[in-house]
Amino acid sequence: MLLFQSEEWIDRWCKRNHLERGEILTINQVWELSKLWYSNRLSADFHGRSLEQVAEVFRQAGLTSKFWYIQK
Repeated sequence: MLLFQSEEWIDRWCKRNHLERGEILTINQVWELSKLWYSNRLSADFHGRSLEQVAEVFRQAGLTSKFWYIQK
């Protein structure tokens, strides 16, 4: 994850590194995703997530674009 000051900075970084822009999240979206992703990580019962569970975390965080699609 990379943090940028503005979309202009993203464009400059992508151009400088010859990369296409990926998915862009606001800091609020990152916070919501992190709360969902790490909420149970310290539980003794935690043993990772299935692809379906990962997809559900993304959905709950509002991350529904093709970028977040999980393939089996």
